[in-house]
Amino acid sequence: MNKHRLLLLLLPFISFHLYAQDVDFFKPDSIKKEIDAVKIFTFIHVDGTMNEPEWKLAKPSPRFIQIEPYQGKEPNFETDVKVLYNREYLYVGIFAKDSLGKKAIHATDFMRDFDFTRHDLVTLTFDGFNDKRNAMSFATNAYGVQRDLLAFDDLYYDVDWDGLWRVRTSRTDSGWFAEIAIPWQTLRYRKTNDSTQNWGFNIYRNRRLTNEITALSAFPRVFSSCRMDYAGILKNLEPPPPKANIRIQPYFLGSYDHYKNFDSSYQPHATHYKVGGDLKWAINPNAVLDLTANTDFAQADADLQVNNVTRFSVFFPEKRQFFLENASLFGVNIAQAPDYSGGSMHIQPFFSRSIGLDTSGNPIPIVAGGRFVYRSSNLNYGAIVMRQTDSGNIPATNFFVGRLSKNFGDQNRIGGLVSVKNSPAGTNIESTIDGFFRLGESHSLNTILTQTISTNTGKKGFAGFAQYYYSTLHYKVWWTESVVTKDFDPEMGFVSRTDVIGTTPGVNWYYRGDKLPFKKILRSFEPGILPEFYFQASTGKFIERDLPIWPIWLNFHSGAFFGFGITPTFQRLTAPFQPLGLNINAGDYYYTQQTVWAGSDPSKIINLSALYTWGNYFNGSLTTTDLKMQFAPIPYISISGEFNRNHFTGVGQPKTNSTVDLYIIQGRFALNPRLQLVGFYQRNSLNNVQSYNIRFSWEYQPLSYIYIIYNHGSTNALSELKQTEDHVIAKISYLKQF
Repeated sequence: MNKHRLLLLLLPFISFHLYAQDVDFFKPDSIKKEIDAVKIFTFIHVDGTMNEPEWKLAKPSPRFIQIEPYQGKEPNFETDVKVLYNREYLYVGIFAKDSLGKKAIHATDFMRDFDFTRHDLVTLTFDGFNDKRNAMSFATNAYGVQRDLLAFDDLYYDVDWDGLWRVRTSRTDSGWFAEIAIPWQTLRYRKTNDSTQNWGFNIYRNRRLTNEITALSAFPRVFSSCRMDYAGILKNLEPPPPKANIRIQPYFLGSYDHYKNFDSSYQPHATHYKVGGDLKWAINPNAVLDLTANTDFAQADADLQVNNVTRFSVFFPEKRQFFLENASLFGVNIAQAPDYSGGSMHIQPFFSRSIGLDTSGNPIPIVAGGRFVYRSSNLNYGAIVMRQTDSGNIPATNFFVGRLSKNFGDQNRIGGLVSVKNSPAGTNIESTIDGFFRLGESHSLNTILTQTISTNTGKKGFAGFAQYYYSTLHYKVWWTESVVTKDFDPEMGFVSRTDVIGTTPGVNWYYRGDKLPFKKILRSFEPGILPEFYFQASTGKFIERDLPIWPIWLNFHSGAFFGFGITPTFQRLTAPFQPLGLNINAGDYYYTQQTVWAGSDPSKIINLSALYTWGNYFNGSLTTTDLKMQFAPIPYISISGEFNRNHFTGVGQPKTNSTVDLYIIQGRFALNPRLQLVGFYQRNSLNNVQSYNIRFSWEYQPLSYIYIIYNHGSTNALSELKQTEDHVIAKISYLKQF
C-alpha cells in the first residue's frame, strides 16, 4: 500500500483519538459575565483622560480572565471597563493597568487596521442582533490608532471595513486610558419594542510586553473574540430606534501623467480631472445600499511583487475600499489558513479584483455601480452591479454577482452565488452552492460546489471543495478535498489550480505541558505534518506529492518563533513549467528541500524574520532566502525592508544557473494617526522593473481625506529603451453622515 494512502486511512482514526483525549476543551458558559451600561444626558469630551464626573456613575466591570498564555488563569494585569451612553453615542472607557506604565507599551506604527500581533491593544466586540453569528469589532492601540472589522461566524471577516467612530488615548505611569465614542448610527442592532436591550459583548486586551491576552468573557484560545457564542452581555442599553441614515462621500481628483519611450498610444504628457463619489444608505439595521460613480482608488495600496516558484497561482488581496465592505457576504471561499493549515488549494467563486483591474493589476476605469446587502439572523442576500469602461484591448464590460445564504441551527449556513461577466467578447457565468456547518464547538465543515460556462468558447467547467477542521486547545486536524476540471474558468473568481484533484489532510499538535523546557521564555511546541496529494482531473494520473513535516516549531512568549521543516516532493509535469524565466520539461521529478524559519519579537524596535530553504528542485537545486526587517524607534516612524533571492543551479533545459532578486523598502512617518506620509520602493531583477510610491494622507475629519500621491515605474530591458512613467495625483474627499 502507498504511504500516502496509508496516511489517508489513518487520519480519521487519529482525529477520533484526539477528540477523545481533549477533555478540557470547554463550551460557552451558561452564566454570562455582564457589564451594565449607564445612561447620561450630557456629552463626553473624548480626550483619553476619563476626567468627566459622568464616568464615576458607571459600574465597575467584572474581572478579566486569561486567554494566553494560561487559559483560565487570573490576569497579571487588571483592566477596568466602563460604559455610558446618551442619545447619540455609546461611550466606552478603558483603563489598562500596568505597573511599568509607559515603559511597557509596545507599538510599531500608526497604520489604520494595524497588525494586532505587534501592539498593546484593547478590542470591543458587539453582537447587536444577539444571533451569536454577526460581530462588529472596534480596536485601538495605546496611541489611539484604529482597527475595525465585521465578522461572521468567526470565519469570514471584513477586516478593511472602516466604521465612523472616535477614540483618544493617554499613557501614564500606571497604565493607559482609552476613551471611545461610537455613534449609534455606526452600530447595527435590532429594532424592538423593548425599552432596554442587552447585547452580546466581549472585550479583550493584549499586554504586548508579555503577550498576555485577557478577556471579559473566556473563549478557547484557538478562536477569536468574534466567536460570539462565548461572549458576555452588555446590559441596560436604550439605543434610539434604528433609522435610515445616509453617508455621502464625494471626491475631486486632479492628476498629471508623464510617459517616456512608450508607443504612440500613450500621450507623453497629460493632465486629467475627475469628480465622483460614493453614497451609503443604511435603509434599516439589516439593509444597506451602496452606490458609486466614477469610482476611484488612487489612494489604495499598490501590490507588492512576489516571485513565485510553485505551480500555484498567487492570490493578491483586495485593497480597494468599496469592494472591501461586506466582502464576507460575497467572498465565500476555501483557502489555506494563516497558520498554513488546510492545504494550498484556494477557491473563491467571486473575487472583486476581477472588476476594475486587468490581469497585471493595472486599473481600468469604473463608470458606476451599486451594491445592496441584507443581513439578518436567518437570511442574508445581496447583489453587486458594476459597469467598467473599455481600456486598450479590453472592451467595456458589465459585471453582476448575486448572493443568497440561509442560516439554520446554531451556526450553520447554506447558500448560493451567481456571477455574470458580459462583454462583446462573450459571457462568463458561474453558479455556486456552498455550505458551512458547525458540527460542535471544535468541528466545522466548509463546502463549495461551482460551475462555469463561457459562451465565447462553449466550454463548461466544475469545481468542488470540502474542508473539515477539528480545532482544540491541543490539536488542529484538517482534511481538504478538491476537484477542479480542466475547463473550469471563473472569470469573476479565483482558483489556484485547474485540472486537478487534491487531497490535503494534516495535523498540528500544540503542547504546553510540564515537560516543555525553558517555560519562562518558551510558550509552546507545535510540530505538524501537512501532506498534499494531487491527481490530474482529466486523466486520473497521479501528478504531485508533497510531504511537509515540521518536527520542530517553537513559539516564544515574546511572539518570536523558530521552525525546521523537511519536504520530500514528487512532481509529474505533464507540460513544460516556467518558473522565473526558466524552462523545465515535462517528466517525473523527485526531490527534497529543507527549511528553517525564524522570527524575533515583532513588537520590538528592531524585529527580524528569516526564511531559508535549500535542496533539490526538479532536475537541479534551488536555494531561497527571504529576509525581512522592521525598524520602529518610535511608533511615529516605521521603516521596513525585504530581500528575496532565488538561486537556481542546473535547473531546466538547458540546465541553467540563475539568480533572481527582489528588494522592497517601505516607510511610514506620522505626526499622529490622522496625518501620515507612507511610501515604498521595489526592484525585481527578473524583469528589470523598479517602482516607488509615495503617499501623503491627512484625515482632516473622520473618514474625510486629503491625499497627494506620486507613483513612478520603470523598465530597463536590455533590448529596449528604458521606459518610465510618472503620475502625480491630488485627491480630496469629504464624508457627511445624515
